[in-house]
Amino acid sequence: MIQEFKDFIAKGNVMDMAVGIIIGAAFTAIVTSLVGDIINPIIALFTGGIDFSGWFYPLDGNEYASLEAAAEAGAPVFAVGSFIMAVINFFIIAFVVFMLVKMVNRVKAAAEKPDEVAPEVKTGPSELDVLLEIRDALKR
Repeated sequence: MIQEFKDFIAKGNVMDMAVGIIIGAAFTAIVTSLVGDIINPIIALFTGGIDFSGWFYPLDGNEYASLEAAAEAGAPVFAVGSFIMAVINFFIIAFVVFMLVKMVNRVKAAAEKPDEVAPEVKTGPSELDVLLEIRDALKR
């Protein structure tokens, strides 16, 4: 059983997956910081700093000053604003990831593109043209 486990771990695809998960975790931190620290403040500048996370509806009928106060009181709430902010952040993150993937694909395509060979310059008629001329001359 131990040998079988060693064989499983030693397979290349398991190691590739592990590396992918680690890189993915680091990439998640970068994208989260990009969205939270750079893009969201720019959006807040244009929207006047609208923060939907304060929109909530307590289900127990009481009034609370904030979502945090309702959470401290243990009140059940519909945190509609938090959901809206999560959806907005999802679309922002999805767009950022889309742009990054597009950029990486462009770089990959440029790296895989073979060196362009200068087209041959024809100095005269091709072999086919000469043969066609001979044929036509013989017909005449």
